[in-house]
Amino acid sequence: MHEVRYSLPNLTLTGLSSGDNSKPLILALHGWLDNAASFIPLSQHLRDYHLVAIDFAGHGSSQHRSKDAHYHQMDFVHDLHELVVSQGWEKFILLGHSMGGIVGSLYVSSFPEKISHYISIESFGPLTKTAESSPAQLRESIESRLSVQAREAKHPDSIDAVIKARAKAGALSLEAAELLVNRNVFEQDGELRYRTDRRLRTISSLRVTDDQAYSFMQNISCPTLAIKGEGGYTMMREKMQEREAWVKDLKIVECPGGHHLHMDQASDVAQQIICFLKANGQEEEQVQGR
Repeated sequence: MHEVRYSLPNLTLTGLSSGDNSKPLILALHGWLDNAASFIPLSQHLRDYHLVAIDFAGHGSSQHRSKDAHYHQMDFVHDLHELVVSQGWEKFILLGHSMGGIVGSLYVSSFPEKISHYISIESFGPLTKTAESSPAQLRESIESRLSVQAREAKHPDSIDAVIKARAKAGALSLEAAELLVNRNVFEQDGELRYRTDRRLRTISSLRVTDDQAYSFMQNISCPTLAIKGEGGYTMMREKMQEREAWVKDLKIVECPGGHHLHMDQASDVAQQIICFLKANGQEEEQVQGR
C-alpha cells in the first residue's frame, strides 16, 4: 500500500491505498486508536479492488484537531462526508472495523445514496446509553478532558515494548501490532513520540440512545455484511444478536480470530467479503473511485 493525503478545508487526512482507481472502490475505516495500517493484511487479498484506508483525525498520520476542539463521534462522520465530496466518490463500498464500523453505520444511514455495499467487522451500530445517563456522561466527559489536559504526555521507551503492549492489550499477533505501532510512533529530537492524539482517550460527551440507534440502522438500505470473530468481543456479538432485525438486507458471518481478525485472519475475512460482494451483484455495477 502507498501513502495518500487529502487536504480538506479545515483538516488534513492521510491514509494508505492499493490498486488503481479504475477498480471498484472500498473505503476502509479503522478502529479506535488503530490506524490505516489495520488494513494492510486485507489489501493483499483484495487485489481486484481499489482499497483506500484512511487515518481518522488524531490517528496515524492525520492531523490532530485544534486545541479548542474535541473528538466527537459525529464529527468523524462529518470528516468522512467532506472527504467523499472532495474526491467525487460515488456509489462505493464502505468497510469499517470496530469504531470504524460505528462511524460507517452512521454514514451509510445518513448518506445512503453514496454507498453500494456496507461491511462491518466486529461492530454493529453505535454504542448507546439511556437518556437518563446524559448528565453523568457529560460530567465525566468534561472531567476526563481536564484531567488529560493537566497531565504531561507520556512517551514510549522502545518500539519493541510498545509492540508487545499493543499486542497484549488488543489480543492480536505481534505482526499485526507491529503494523499499527510503526504508523503510530515516530522519533523527534532523539526520542520516541506517539502520533495518536491523547485526547482520543477521554470519555465521550454523549452517546445516542437505543431509539436513535434503531432509527439509524433502520435507514441502512444497501446490502450489508456483518463479520464477527469466533473469539471477538462479547459485546459485539450481543449487539449483532439484539439488532439483527434492524437492518433490512443483512448477512452475518463468523470467522476464526479475535477482535482484529481482519489482520490476523485476513485471508478468511477477505474471502467472506469477496463472496458477499459477488453474491450481491457488485461485479455488475459501476462502483468506482476517482
